[in-house]
Formats: sequence, structure tokens, C-alpha cells
Amino acid sequence: MVKIVAVVGTNASGKSSLGVDLAERFNGQVISADSRQVYRRLDLGSGKLTEAEMRGIPHHLIDVVDLDVTFSLADYQRLAYQTIDDVQAEGSTPFLVGGTGLYVTAVTQGYRLLDVAPNPALRAELEGMSESDLWERLSAVDPKATELIDRRNTRRIVRALELSAGGVRYSEQYAPEPRYTVLALGLTWPPEVLRERIYARLTRRMTEGMVEEAVDLLDSGVSPATLDSLGLEYRHLLRYIQGVYKSEDELVKNLATNIYQFSRKQLIWFRRDSNIHWLDSSGDYMAEASTLISEYLER
Repeated sequence: MVKIVAVVGTNASGKSSLGVDLAERFNGQVISADSRQVYRRLDLGSGKLTEAEMRGIPHHLIDVVDLDVTFSLADYQRLAYQTIDDVQAEGSTPFLVGGTGLYVTAVTQGYRLLDVAPNPALRAELEGMSESDLWERLSAVDPKATELIDRRNTRRIVRALELSAGGVRYSEQYAPEPRYTVLALGLTWPPEVLRERIYARLTRRMTEGMVEEAVDLLDSGVSPATLDSLGLEYRHLLRYIQGVYKSEDELVKNLATNIYQFSRKQLIWFRRDSNIHWLDSSGDYMAEASTLISEYLER
């Protein structure tokens, strides 16, 4: 089978820049595994690398669709498979890099997804429901799905209910059928260090215009509900714009806390996979990763 390298980890762990470093060293190309970076115009809020930060390394599955387009896990997997195969055919090493656990495992473990076409009428009904009502409805029709989905992720809850209405349980559609051999590398930091990294990254993005990005999205017709459904940065930016937060300092403090809490959930997800090799962030983890990749590619 085709060999791929997955670089995963928490928010602000440095996995994206590590992915670039490794792809540069091993003639690789990066396939993003981020559920928000697939959308155009979500730049600072989703933490996309700039062209300068990509350093000429091809990056795929970023800026794939507009915000008004339904993009499912099956869509992502299909595009990821196609891209990985194309990258390999070019003689390059595919690097799957990102922190959306479901996107990563759908590819690395080969989920056999049974897709269901969007149901506009049902979506309109569901999108008019409150967060708690959506969660209650999902708990009734597919209780196991509540173990896989963050209850604040209304986009994914709506999709799970749409699947259920189409006769497919979100929690039962994952029948592994691996297509690739995978070396999975994980990167994170001790809690206090990670908090500092999250705060530093957030303040930098604020300086670069993250609030202005959210304002531009609203001014262009993106609804507050859509912005809220994107979670984390965009949800809190909306609160600031609407006056819920009275100062930028309050926004940054609350958002940094929520990003850290989310990073713990990311870590819990990835820790369930015993095949991930966690790099030692206290040492030269680039050298450690390089040694592992060299040995893996030479087998």
C-alpha cells in the first residue's frame, strides 16, 4: 500500500510548521486535515498558514468550498484519497497534517462512509432549532453519535441528523477499510506551555486582523448563525462584535481558555489511537520525527 505520514496534534502545537519542515526534507506535499480550513475566507480564524509560511511546499484541501456549500466527512475523505494518490503518483510523499481527528482517522483508518445527499428541507428545519434541542434530538435517534460529536458543533449534529433521516447512523458508518500504510506522529506540549503557546498565537492573530475578518464575513452576508456554527474563534469573535464581550481583553481571555479546553478534547481523541508516536516536545522533535520517517520510508 501507499505510504503516508500523518502529523497530528492540538491547536497551537506547531504541527502545521512541523509538517512543512518534514515535507521540505522528505520531498513531500501537505494534505490539510482541518474541518474549517476547507472553507474559503476563514483565514486568520482557522489558523491557515500564509504562503510565506508554506515555503513553497504544495498544500492541498485548503480553500476548497464556499461557506454556503455543504461539505461532509465523505466529501473530505473522497478528496483526500484522490489528492494522496495524485501526490504519490508525482513521486512525492503525502503528509496528512491537521487537528480534526475525524478527518484524520477517516483517511488513516479507511472509514467506509455511506454518504447521504443533503436534505435542504430538513436542514432548514434543523438550523432553526436551538443547540440543546438539536442535541436532544440526536440523543434520541443516535445516542452513540453523542460520544463522537462535540455538542457545540451544530454543523456536525445537523449532518448526523441528516444521515439518520437518510437511513444511515452516524455512529455506525465507520467500518475500517485501510487504503494506506501510515506513520502517525503526534505533537503537543505540557499544559502550561500549551496555554502560553495558545495565548501567543491568539494575540498575534488578533493583531493581524482576526476581528476584521469576522466583521467582513458578516458584512458580506454570512449569517451570525453560520459564524457561530464555526465554533471556537468565530463564535467568540461574534460575541465580541455583538457586544457580549465588552473589551478585546475579555475576548482574548475567554477565547484562549476555550481553545485550551478544545485542545484537551483533541488530545483525548488522538490518545485513543495507540499507533500514534508522540514526539518529545522537550527535545529535538524535528530530528526525532526525521529519524522515524527515514526508517519508515526505507522499509
